[in-house]
Amino acid sequence: MLTLLELLTGLFIYGSAVEPRFVVRNNVSAAIPNLPAVWEGQRIAVFADMQVGMWWANTDAARKVVRQVVEIRPAAVLIAGDFVYNADSSVDDQMREVLAILQPILDAHIPTYAVLGNHDYSLMNEHSDQENRVAHHVRVALDSAGIHMMDNRVTPLRSPADTIVAAADGDGADSTAAMLYVVGIGEKWAKNDHGPETLSHVPRGAARVVFMHDPDSFAHLPSGEAPLAIAAHTHGMQLGIPFVSNWLWRHRFSDEGSGVEGWINHYGEPGNRLYVNRGIGFSIVPARVHAAPELTVFTLKAGAKAPAVVSPQF
Repeated sequence: MLTLLELLTGLFIYGSAVEPRFVVRNNVSAAIPNLPAVWEGQRIAVFADMQVGMWWANTDAARKVVRQVVEIRPAAVLIAGDFVYNADSSVDDQMREVLAILQPILDAHIPTYAVLGNHDYSLMNEHSDQENRVAHHVRVALDSAGIHMMDNRVTPLRSPADTIVAAADGDGADSTAAMLYVVGIGEKWAKNDHGPETLSHVPRGAARVVFMHDPDSFAHLPSGEAPLAIAAHTHGMQLGIPFVSNWLWRHRFSDEGSGVEGWINHYGEPGNRLYVNRGIGFSIVPARVHAAPELTVFTLKAGAKAPAVVSPQF
C-alpha cells in the first residue's frame, strides 16, 4: 500500500514532468453580434503566460503551442500577457528566448496581437512597485519583432477572405461593415487597465473581440461592449481540483470574484462574456495537475447566443 509520502512524490513528478508537457487545444465556438459575413467561420488562436525565466520554465509546451498555431493558420493570434518572469536584470535575455519561440508564427505571417501581464512589469503582487523599465523592454522587443502591442488600443482586422476579394477588385479600402475590431486592455496590477475608455473608440455596434491579461479587468467593462472577451493569468490555479480551485480563485485570489478557467458565466455586466485561458507556464511552483497548458482556438459565428466549447484536443 502506498504511503502518503509516496503518493505526494508521485503527484509532484507527474505535475512537474508529465502534465505540463501536454498541450490541450480547446476548440470553441464563439458568437459575436454583428459579425461581418467575411468573418463567419474564421478562427482566432489564443494563448498566454509563457513565463520564460521561471525556473524549470515550460518552454517545450510553448513551442508545441506555436507549432499547432502554425499548422492551424488562424486569421489572427492573441497573446494575453506574461511573456517573462522575474525579469528585473535579465529581461533582454528572456525576451530573446521568447522571440525565438514565437518566430515560427511571425515567419508564417499570421497577424499577432499582444497585451502585457503583471510579470511583464515584474509585479509579483498588486502591492509591488510598478516596474515600467521591464515592461518597456518587453513591449519594445515584441513590437520590433512585428507583434502588435494592444494595451488600451483598438485596431480593425481584415479577414483573409476579405483580403482576397479586395486584391481581386484592386481596391485596398476597408469597409467598416466588414471589419472586426480587436480591443486590448492593459494590465490591472500596473493600474493600466482602461477598459471603458478603450472600448469607447470602437464604432458603435461594430463586431469586436476584447482581450486582457487579468480577468478582474472584465468586471468593469460596460454592458454589451464585450460580447467576446478573453483573459488569462489564473493558470487554472495549476492545481485543478473540481469546484475547490474555482472557489479559491474567486474568494482568495480575485478582487472581483472572477472564475479560474473556461467560460465564466456568473461574472461581468449583462451582454458580456468572458473566457479564461489556463496559459502555458508556471508561477512559484513548476507544476500543473489537472490544469494542463491550453491553446484556445475560437471559431467565430454571427449572433448573440451563448458560446459553447466544441471539443478539446490533446
